[in-house]
Amino acid sequence: MKLRDLPSVDELARDERLAGAPQPLAVAAARDALARAREEIAAGQEPGDLGERALQELQAARSPSLRRALNATGVIVHTNLGRAPLAEAALARAVEVGRGYSNLEYDLAAGARGSRQDHVAAILRRLTGAEAALVVNNNAAAVMLALAALAEGREVLVSRGELIEIGDGFRIPDVLARSGARLREVGTTNRTRESDYSRAIGPETAVLLRVHQSNFRVVGFTEQPSVPELAAVAHRHELPLVDDLGSGVLVHLEDEPSAKESLAAGADLVCFSGDKLLGGPQAGIVVGRAPLVDALRRHPLQRALRADKLTLAALEGTLGLYLDPARALREVPVLRMLHERLEAVRARAERLAQAVGGDVEETVGRVGGGALPLTELPSFACAVEEELAPRLREADPPVVGVLRDGRLLLDCRTLSDDEADEVARVVGAARE
Repeated sequence: MKLRDLPSVDELARDERLAGAPQPLAVAAARDALARAREEIAAGQEPGDLGERALQELQAARSPSLRRALNATGVIVHTNLGRAPLAEAALARAVEVGRGYSNLEYDLAAGARGSRQDHVAAILRRLTGAEAALVVNNNAAAVMLALAALAEGREVLVSRGELIEIGDGFRIPDVLARSGARLREVGTTNRTRESDYSRAIGPETAVLLRVHQSNFRVVGFTEQPSVPELAAVAHRHELPLVDDLGSGVLVHLEDEPSAKESLAAGADLVCFSGDKLLGGPQAGIVVGRAPLVDALRRHPLQRALRADKLTLAALEGTLGLYLDPARALREVPVLRMLHERLEAVRARAERLAQAVGGDVEETVGRVGGGALPLTELPSFACAVEEELAPRLREADPPVVGVLRDGRLLLDCRTLSDDEADEVARVVGAARE
């Protein structure tokens, strides 16, 4: 086929296979199909059935881009796959609030305007022991708002060993710069002492910032002051200590400090994520002393960074589970996967392997999401042929596994029983 043999956009848009589609969509699909055909002809290839190509373009335009996926990687809080799956209680609250109007910023008792922050503040106070709480759209925003409200134009002291880079190249020094505060490094990469902070404090110092090393560990000849030690330095100089926990937890997890523990140890403000290990929607949570939280609430950035009604509803549903820690361990998917017995994971992998003719292999899962970087989670996977990987990624629903030693591993720690059955169906279809 030559370029002059191609139909016009209008002619292709009238193809009977596009009948019934809105005219603008049909025209756009025809235009995209013809653009691809021109590229292929220029490369010496035959473009094939243009009507079929236009139909595929139309179907792609109508299909949602953000899709549910099956996580068979063994990484529980997988950032690329949406981090924490929500509990049923969180989904139910989001659906209930999202399907109609709500009292998002309306005080039903007073019959006047209220604050969206009030819906989760009380339960956060109860769970953390804080005087006050505030929610924004993610933890980086929480830290930036805290520094903007408390230290704009002044110095923030941070240990060199805590100047970390978090997801997608976002670095703590960048957060500080955007807040309007000035960074002042203290100590060294591997050793920082209380005395380093004390010597650095001056008239321009506004905040002491502690950043939990959630996504890496420095090992060997190391030293960092504890929260009580750092709080003592801050309070001796009448300065606030802001503790950025990153992931944040509300139940006991090894090596992961909780907001309640940090506040009890003397931190004045604590920032942490609503998703990741907490297992809720993406959000940044700030808890701590009421006057400081109030300063954040009044800052102009707070409106730009605030969470929407669906986030608040899902967060409220998630937090409600933590009022009964045993229930949280059962119903928050992240916690359930973290604590699931290895025998149950192996049984799931064996059932999947039997269904698809694969092999069971021992493997190691990870927490992910920048949390507990040294923790290895013993796991079992179903190993199938490597060639299935692209077909499974393009399936409905897509299945994402791990390529290793010429095999595709489908780790069953991050699959539920029902999801493992779905994976078996998708693998079977991919082999046809």
